[in-house]
Amino acid sequence: MKILLQAVTVYNPQSEFHLQQQNILIENGTIIYIGPDIQEAEKVIDLEGLFVSGGWMDLNAFVGEPGLEYKEDIQSIAAAAARGGFTEVLCLPNTEPVLQTKGAVNYLINRSLHLPVTLHPVAAVTVDAAGKDLTEMIDLYQAGAVAFSDGTKPLQGADVILKALQYVQLFDGLLMNRAENTRLTENGQMHEGEASTRLGMKGIPALAEEIVITRDLQLLAYAGGKIHFSLVSTAAAIAAIRKAKAEGLHVTCDVASFQPAFTDQTIQPFDTNYKVSPPFRNAADVSAIKQGLQDGTIDAIVSAHMPHDTESKKLEFDLADFGIINLETAFSVAYTTLSDTLPLELIIDKFVSGPRRVLGLPEPLIAEGQAANLTLFQPEVRWTPTAETTLSKSRNSPFFGKELKGKVTGIIHKGQVVLH
Repeated sequence: MKILLQAVTVYNPQSEFHLQQQNILIENGTIIYIGPDIQEAEKVIDLEGLFVSGGWMDLNAFVGEPGLEYKEDIQSIAAAAARGGFTEVLCLPNTEPVLQTKGAVNYLINRSLHLPVTLHPVAAVTVDAAGKDLTEMIDLYQAGAVAFSDGTKPLQGADVILKALQYVQLFDGLLMNRAENTRLTENGQMHEGEASTRLGMKGIPALAEEIVITRDLQLLAYAGGKIHFSLVSTAAAIAAIRKAKAEGLHVTCDVASFQPAFTDQTIQPFDTNYKVSPPFRNAADVSAIKQGLQDGTIDAIVSAHMPHDTESKKLEFDLADFGIINLETAFSVAYTTLSDTLPLELIIDKFVSGPRRVLGLPEPLIAEGQAANLTLFQPEVRWTPTAETTLSKSRNSPFFGKELKGKVTGIIHKGQVVLH
């Protein structure tokens, strides 16, 4: 089937058509024409203010299959990702059982082969994500794992980090870690500050993130290798990463698209849909996130998609699980929150180029003869997500009922077209 994208603005810095309005003809998953002429096609997509970029990639999402399918399964996460504009998603290893065998890696890869969204396995660093013995990382890498992380369980032992950094160098692999000292955050519910004191909640100190990043950077300088920090949230952590990059260390990081959307002062008190990890920080941290995105310290924006069933969220605040769903809203939340300070081109870079630079993967090229791995979006269209229309199996989102700026129109990937 031939598909025509009519009068669409191209965002692809590697393309000769970057920031130009062109017609793009796609046949059987391949771009066969880019130019001013109108082409015949069975399907024509002609929308005002339509942009096209390389397909977006998410570095941090949770899929419950196997074992926790009632939260999210492979079909539902792919549907939610496609609606959110993602053509490729990295899946955390915290399934039941943990993603730590070649069979589990192959299962995830094969289950997404015929879906419009490619699911990439992130394999566990340690057995059962328990933080002790290393997994068979070489075997897992050869099976198709794109990175190594214990996902929602931050690595605590310096000895484990050191050994993992040495081990991944054998195959130029990437170690990912959530920077959190869990002894300092134990029983914490929200950012430690004036708001937590006023609400009588145990706080999660910024220090818990900062001391782990400082330690891991020292280990990186000692051992070599590559490390990526997932979901940074504090000003001091971002400053430490900026300094390490300037010193030539191979360090990258990402931020959840919703992290700058609220502060500990602006969240709805005791509403568990605002309970995330790391927590919403203070205004100075939000300013530091924006600066880190602007100057390149923060490499990527991620969904941090963490689906939970009602029984895990509709509880007293201190008993509820951390996390929200965000695949469908990741771009819109980021654009709504950041467009007053960051240009659209920079925000899109954090969804397209940044994640692939982190992984050392090629960026999709919008050019004749290239496979179509594309995201379609209308940055100026406003829309309102609702619990009734979400494609996720879970409903834990603070953005339901809130108007957002920037709407994804669809994706084209692996010869498949998904439009909304």
